[in-house]
Amino acid sequence: MALIQVIKYEAEDDNIFVWKYPSDQIRLGAQLIVNEGQKAIFVKGGQALDIFEPGTFTLTTGNIPLIDKLINLPFGGDTPFAAEIWYINTTVKRDLTWGTPSPIPLMDSNLGFPVSARSFGKWGARIIDVRSFVTQIVGSQSFADATKINDYFIGEIIQSLTSNLSSAITSGQTSILQISSFLTPLSKSSADLIKIEFDKFGVELVNFNIESINIPTDELKRIQDVFAKTLEAKELSKVNVGAGFSAIKSFEVLNNAAENPSEGSIGGMLGAGIGLGAGFPLGQQMGQNLTTSQNAEESSTDKLRELKKMLDENLISEEQYNLKRDKIIEEM
Repeated sequence: MALIQVIKYEAEDDNIFVWKYPSDQIRLGAQLIVNEGQKAIFVKGGQALDIFEPGTFTLTTGNIPLIDKLINLPFGGDTPFAAEIWYINTTVKRDLTWGTPSPIPLMDSNLGFPVSARSFGKWGARIIDVRSFVTQIVGSQSFADATKINDYFIGEIIQSLTSNLSSAITSGQTSILQISSFLTPLSKSSADLIKIEFDKFGVELVNFNIESINIPTDELKRIQDVFAKTLEAKELSKVNVGAGFSAIKSFEVLNNAAENPSEGSIGGMLGAGIGLGAGFPLGQQMGQNLTTSQNAEESSTDKLRELKKMLDENLISEEQYNLKRDKIIEEM
């Protein structure tokens, strides 16, 4: 007497979406066991046919009518017929993780230059339409393990997130530097997009959240450098030292000169600034101020010498000399 064929699947991991019975040779009279949280579906030539809810079934032409109609099973015979049996996990799967495999390139309208972003979070789903799911996801594939199915859904998640994040950043709705305060509305709007895609495959999105959106370390450093230069330019602009970039370069030249003893005194450094002319407006302005001061000192000295000469030649009185001298010294 032939042993009764028993078809069942004891799931090792609740996160497995689908599992295919390893043999496609099925006999009438075989016992099909479907556990709670599972559904079993017969597939032939890529078509999703008879579906079994949880329970224990003895396969007959009466409970697999679609298979019987397709291949005309012999009544009462035990000759194997070819068909695939897929087990579908219908339980809710929460705390599944997702993450961007590589940074997402974006154009940040608030910053005015391109940035990259990485993101990760959690999601949960359950299969609610077994026939639609198997037809579109599994189809005629000979193999579709949990990793392959999971990767497919992660791809849909990343695509929806990228579209939503790109729209928020490029439109100026938020900046990549302020994105942490925007995670909740971004999670909700992204979930709405993902639900639309999942519904097409008979899958319900139970939960979705973005835990983090961050910038690669080297790129964040470049952004910080740009902001530092911008702040320097704003501070320097308060003393009328020309446009932003020129002011920044002037500031750097003066700093470098101050740190290099071989460059000599502050007067020599400022002289270098004057020599650079309009290209370095900070040096030019400070150099001009120093030159004006030096000319004023020279003019006062000449006046005092001339005044003393007039006193020696008795052209003025000593009283006149003293009054004029004190006035010139006071103006210096």
